[in-house]
Amino acid sequence: MFSSVEHSNHPHPDALVHFLFTDKDAPLSLSDEARSASSRPEFNSKPGQIAQVFPSSGPREIIVGLGDSSKLSVEAVRKAAIKLAQHIDNCQLEVIHFAENSTLNELKFGQAIGVGFQLASYNPRQMPGSRTEQEREVSLQIKALSEQFDKGLARGVGLGNAVNFSRRLVNTPPNIANPLWMADQAHDLSTRCQGLSVRVIQGQELDEESLIGHINVGRASCNPPCMIRIEWNPDPSANQKPVVLVGKTVTYDTGGLSIKSKTGMPGMKHDKAGGCAVLGVMQAVADVIKPNFPVVALLTAAENSIDATAYRPDDVITYRNGVTVEVTNTDAEGRLVLADGLCWACEIENPECVIDIATLTGGVVTALGAEFAGLFTENERLLTEFKAAGNLSGEDVWQLPLTDGFRDMMKGSVSDIVNSVPGGKGHASQGAAFLSCFVTPEVPFAHIDMAGLSHTRNDEFPVDGPSGWGVRLLAQFLTARSENN
Repeated sequence: MFSSVEHSNHPHPDALVHFLFTDKDAPLSLSDEARSASSRPEFNSKPGQIAQVFPSSGPREIIVGLGDSSKLSVEAVRKAAIKLAQHIDNCQLEVIHFAENSTLNELKFGQAIGVGFQLASYNPRQMPGSRTEQEREVSLQIKALSEQFDKGLARGVGLGNAVNFSRRLVNTPPNIANPLWMADQAHDLSTRCQGLSVRVIQGQELDEESLIGHINVGRASCNPPCMIRIEWNPDPSANQKPVVLVGKTVTYDTGGLSIKSKTGMPGMKHDKAGGCAVLGVMQAVADVIKPNFPVVALLTAAENSIDATAYRPDDVITYRNGVTVEVTNTDAEGRLVLADGLCWACEIENPECVIDIATLTGGVVTALGAEFAGLFTENERLLTEFKAAGNLSGEDVWQLPLTDGFRDMMKGSVSDIVNSVPGGKGHASQGAAFLSCFVTPEVPFAHIDMAGLSHTRNDEFPVDGPSGWGVRLLAQFLTARSENN
């Protein structure tokens, strides 16, 4: 697959791409040869169907079916783009133009194509050795001939690049990607992207700031924990409240003393996917979205390991907001570090709203599979915004309950609350209820449990590996907020 995708004004394409619909006439821009091919019975313009012709003059033409225009969605366009990208790569083409199409001349559809091409370009083999055959390094250049579609295309290329950045972070093995490595990636991002500042809270400062979840979860690891703060603030003098994004960044999860099984532990490098999504969206914030309000990202980074100093079931820890927690399961560690981030967000950042995203529970996978992330919020505005963002981004959420009944379920006998209740009843809502205990009641709050979505589905992506899920959802949420601010 081509190694990268660029939005380019290269004047001489290797191929011109046309999109066709089952309920519309073929566009006038088609050559006679392409028009003839599109009318053959074996080509019926169904979604993702592709044909290629070589006209007597000009570049080759590729026709792509998108089905019924009345049922057209951003997600259908993105999936068609991934198939098209594979076809283009097989043909070893390097410059692509998209023909004018009035049905698709919207920013959102161009963005879907740009994102799809970028997602298709991702190569999970990040650490090839001497026994891996070297792949060709080709940058695909793309441009659209419709103005709004082309603007969306450029935006999609940038957004897709942020998704792939997140995927590379998730895919980096735990012997490299430890908490301080994640901090280094944040610093590198602030160097590459104008407008971002980074602070890393580590060592003695964790004690001084009472970030007790990090201290306990990361205590048994030779790789020390840290909390990583990244800020975008376009106008500090405006004194606006920030949107705060908190990402679970457990760089590896053995389960601690409540150790995982030999089949449950492999793949736990993905337990940092929430934090990687947040870091990815901060790249999109600086490169693509440029929101007109502040955004603060908090990555709660720790490695959940085992040694003689490991935190234990039955330990009771006290958070900076005064809430006491009895540890009943050291494999429910993500919520312990997230609690630090939520306390910090409410007490230090004076937030407009707080959103956390995490691979938190197996319960959400049981409930929603790999189709939806669980959305937990008691705020109607956030519910509406995230449903809309899911529809436009193709990263859908489904509201699950967050109620006082679940908070009551988390009450402890020797402490305010416990970190896990045995039996798994309403497990995903248990996790959300636990986290809500660390959010000031008047602060709008949403919890996103993406546990079933951190890995690609074979029917959607051309390669197996991290999905980068959450970057597009959060990016669309921030984009809409900025447009309405």
